[in-house]
Amino acid sequence: MVTMTKPPIKTLLSAADLYELPDHGGRTELVKGEVTPISPASTQHGKTASRLDRYVGNFVEANDLGEVYAAETGFTIEEDPDTVRAPDVSFVARSRIPPEGEPPGFWAIAPDLVAEVLSPFDVASKVQQKITEYLQAGVRLVWLVDPETQTITVYKSLAEAHILLREDVLTGEDVLPGFSLPLAKLFR
Repeated sequence: MVTMTKPPIKTLLSAADLYELPDHGGRTELVKGEVTPISPASTQHGKTASRLDRYVGNFVEANDLGEVYAAETGFTIEEDPDTVRAPDVSFVARSRIPPEGEPPGFWAIAPDLVAEVLSPFDVASKVQQKITEYLQAGVRLVWLVDPETQTITVYKSLAEAHILLREDVLTGEDVLPGFSLPLAKLFR
C-alpha cells in the first residue's frame, strides 16, 4: 500500500505579523503573505539610492510637498494576502498624509512615487514583479534606476514607460512638479 503524504501547509503572514517579528523580520519584504529576504545593497546601489533620496528629499522639503521615505520603509500595497514592499526611495504627497501623521507599523498606502535601484544580482522577473505590484497598487510614478548602465526607466503605467540616458534629465512630471535632475549629476 502506498502512503500519500500531504505537502506542508504554508503559514501566510499579515503585515502586522511581519511588523511584530524581531527587527520587523530583518531585511525582508512580504510578498503575498510570504517573507522574502532582501540581500544587503552593494556600495554603488547604496550611493545611488542615497543621492537620489537627498535630491528628492531636498526638493520635497523646500516646496512642502509631502514626505520622502528612505530605503527599508515598508508599505502594505496589497492585502489578503498582504504584500509589504520597501522601496529604495518613496514619496507620499502632503494631501494624502493624515493630520495626525502616518499610522504605526507598515502604512497601507501606495506611495505617489517609488524608486528602485538595481543591484548587479537582481533577477529581472522579480524586479518586473515589483514594478507591476507598485503600479497595480496605485503608485503614480516608478523610477527603475540602473547604476551600471546609468539609465532610469520611468513608468507611469505598465503600458507607458521610457528610458532616460545619462545625458537626459529626470523630472517629477505631475507627481513632483518642477523637480528636475540631470542624470549626469546622479551618476557622477
